[in-house]
Amino acid sequence: MTEQKIYDLLIIGTGMAGLACAVYARRFKMSVLILGELQGGTITQTHLVENYPGYSSISGFELGMKFVEHAKSVNAEMKSTSIVSVKKLMKFEGGGIDGKAVFSATNKKGELFLGHSILIGTGLTHRHLDVPGETEYTNKGVSYCATCDAPLYKGKKVIVVGGGDSAFKESLFVAEHASEVTIMYRGSREKIRPELINLQRVEANPKIKLMLNTAIKEIHGDGNRVTHVTLGDGSVFATDGVFVEIGGTARSEFAEYLGCALDSHKQIIIDRYSRTNVEGVFAAGDVTDSEWKQGVVCAAEGAAAAYSAYNYVSKIKLKIT
Repeated sequence: MTEQKIYDLLIIGTGMAGLACAVYARRFKMSVLILGELQGGTITQTHLVENYPGYSSISGFELGMKFVEHAKSVNAEMKSTSIVSVKKLMKFEGGGIDGKAVFSATNKKGELFLGHSILIGTGLTHRHLDVPGETEYTNKGVSYCATCDAPLYKGKKVIVVGGGDSAFKESLFVAEHASEVTIMYRGSREKIRPELINLQRVEANPKIKLMLNTAIKEIHGDGNRVTHVTLGDGSVFATDGVFVEIGGTARSEFAEYLGCALDSHKQIIIDRYSRTNVEGVFAAGDVTDSEWKQGVVCAAEGAAAAYSAYNYVSKIKLKIT
C-alpha cells in the first residue's frame, strides 16, 4: 500500500488569498497542495479591477489568472476538486509530529488529502434576496454574476440590486450592454457604500438611475424569462433581468467544524498574522472577519498565513523539503 503523502500545508480555496499563500509558502520551501474548483476565485467574475497595485486597469479574469500562473510557476501543486469535509486527526498512522494533529480534506470522490497545517480561504457565497420567484427565475433573468450574463441583455432594461461598491461597479458594466439600468437599494442615500469614483461614474452615466428606499417583494415572469417585479409598496416595475449584488455569506463551515472561533456573521476570527484560535489552522480572505473585503487585503492575509504556517510547521520539527 502506498503511503499517504502529508503536505506541509493544505490550502482550501483557489482565490487570491489561497494563491498568494501558496506563492509565499513555496518561497519558504513548504510542500503545498491547493484544493478548489474556481481557479482564480471570484475576482475572475469581476469585469474591471482598477485598485490592485501594479495594474491601473485589468480585467478580474486576467488578474485571477496571473495569480494562478504565479502559483504554478513556483511549483505549488493544485487540484481542481470540490472539498466536502475537513477533519483534525489526532491519531493517524505515519503522521503527526510531537503529538500534533494532521488535517485532512476529502472531496466528493472520497479522495483524502493530508497536511500538517491548513489554510481556509473559501471566500463568500452569494447572498440571495429570498423573495418569491427568485429561485424559479435563476438563470432565466435572475443573475448573481454581471460579468457572466450582462452580454445577454443587450438593448434590454435591467435592475441591479444593492448599495455597495460591487453593485455600482457591476451596474457600469451592465450598462455597456443594456439600454437602461436601475440600481435598487432598500436604504437611503446616506447608506449606500460605493467608492467615490464609482458613484461619480454612475451619476454621470445617462443609462443608469438610482431608486433608493426601494425593495423587491416578488419576481415575476412568463415561465421562461423575468418580465417584471413587484416592489415593497405594491407597485409593478417592468424589467428583463435582475442582477443581485447584495454581498455574500462567509463559507466558514470547515473552520467551524475544526473548532475555529467565528463572529456573529459566521466569519472566521483571525489575528493580524491570519492565525485562528485553533493551532495549525489559518484563514485568509473574504471568509475572515476583516472588515474591508478587497483583493489586495485577501492577498496580504494569504501571505501572512504562509508565514504563520511556516513558523507553526517549523516548531513541530517537520523537515521541510
